[in-house]
Amino acid sequence: MSQFFKTILEPNEAYLHKEKKSKFYGHAFPLSNKEALKEIIASLKEQYSNANHFCYAWQIGVNQPIYKLNDDGEPNNTAGAPIYGQIQSFELTNVVVVVVRIFGGVKLGPGGLITAYKAAAKGALEQAKIITSEIKDLYSLEFPYSKMHAVIRIVQSQKGTILEQFVENTCKMKISLSKSRSNNFEEKIIESRICHYKKLEITH
Repeated sequence: MSQFFKTILEPNEAYLHKEKKSKFYGHAFPLSNKEALKEIIASLKEQYSNANHFCYAWQIGVNQPIYKLNDDGEPNNTAGAPIYGQIQSFELTNVVVVVVRIFGGVKLGPGGLITAYKAAAKGALEQAKIITSEIKDLYSLEFPYSKMHAVIRIVQSQKGTILEQFVENTCKMKISLSKSRSNNFEEKIIESRICHYKKLEITH
């Protein structure tokens, strides 16, 4: 199973493709969960108040990715599919590409639409900064306050990141660390007997 994946670092500047008076604006955004898409679409609809279609495709995950295509009123498979084809071509995940169309008064037909949406999606991804990231594992830890420093030493030794920390007599902590270090981390926790741990579900 892969421990690395390619995605984009940040949203790209809009890429404009023109086709027979219609304008197609390609946007690419990092996407770690599908709920975030609503805010992205709402922001684009505010930015392009005169647009006719907001077509998109997204993919989330690495070894068992999920994805979705949306033609947003265009003929079936003329928008979402060519957009998703570019996500696959660039071998990306945790990304959404949205192409905003402003109709120019001339119908393009299925072939013209596929060409235009593909070109806008490709341009958006060519402009984006593509990065390679390592898959992370997420853990919740529970331990007595007296073991706090010992737990932190183990987390730091595995280059883990403390995401949340709750300090009382019984302390709780949420951490993330590289998947390649997970087995070693678990072995150290079990050997030390200083805390209970639980591996959490995480979307990559």
